[in-house]
Amino acid sequence: MDRSDVTLERMRTFVRVAERGSLSAVARELGVGQSTITRHLRELEEAVGVPLLSRTTRRVTMTDEGSRYYADSVQILRLVEQAGDEARGTRGASAGTIRISCTAALGVLHARRLIFAFQDRYPDIGIDLSLTDERINLVREGVDVALRLGPLTDSSMKLRALGQSRRLLVAAPAYLAARGRPAVPQDLPGHEGIRMSNIAGSDTLTLQGPGGETFAVPFGGRFRVDHGLAAREALVAGRGIAPAHHWLVDDLLAAGRLEVVMPGYFPPPVPLSMLIVPERAGIARVRLLVDFLTEQISGIPGIEKR
Repeated sequence: MDRSDVTLERMRTFVRVAERGSLSAVARELGVGQSTITRHLRELEEAVGVPLLSRTTRRVTMTDEGSRYYADSVQILRLVEQAGDEARGTRGASAGTIRISCTAALGVLHARRLIFAFQDRYPDIGIDLSLTDERINLVREGVDVALRLGPLTDSSMKLRALGQSRRLLVAAPAYLAARGRPAVPQDLPGHEGIRMSNIAGSDTLTLQGPGGETFAVPFGGRFRVDHGLAAREALVAGRGIAPAHHWLVDDLLAAGRLEVVMPGYFPPPVPLSMLIVPERAGIARVRLLVDFLTEQISGIPGIEKR
């Protein structure tokens, strides 16, 4: 093997292809032609002396040798980046790009404001923001940090609990005027509910009462949706009652376009967490973002910091 042919550029290309499983996707991500990606991989395999990837018409997978080489490459690239951070000092550490994934509605309404403030403090850091409610593979998608609502089970990620997101039961004044205002949980089955189709068990609504008791009532309706922003619009349009995160509707409540239903009864709060890809956790700019979001997250309405 001619070690001079094992360049960091070729190694980075191999790592991203191994993670994403697609040459074309990595080419688009890096802004180069697919032929460039193919050449980098060919030259790296020739330098190493063994096949690292197995290519089919549909997907690229790692060989056994490739899996071992991938694990070592990730560590090498992380050490190279950390060494550069340390050599450049504090100012130089605040440079580069961070890829963030965030729950869509939270990102549009509030998290983007925190990210703008972060960039104002660290103007040399670029942000690549992806908004999705899907539980994506962070490593495969090249994400450094993810903000997620709800319980998490991915033990391969570093997890930082940020707080709890309070929820309210809300509806439009016009809906309540037409259909009446429920006073207790037992009144809800006679009302239209706006349900989230991407949340299991949304046909039952759990509420915590003023004395700490728990109520579980059937919750149905003619409108289901898989996106928080669409649920917000359905509420304003008077399509029914829905449990909503405080941050999703705080401006609408202040403007009188929505009202809290049964103020003494609340859906349980939802955990808000930050997932950090372990291989990126030691990078200085990622640490800066993690610390900044941990400090500022309570500025989002209804987020109770842990």
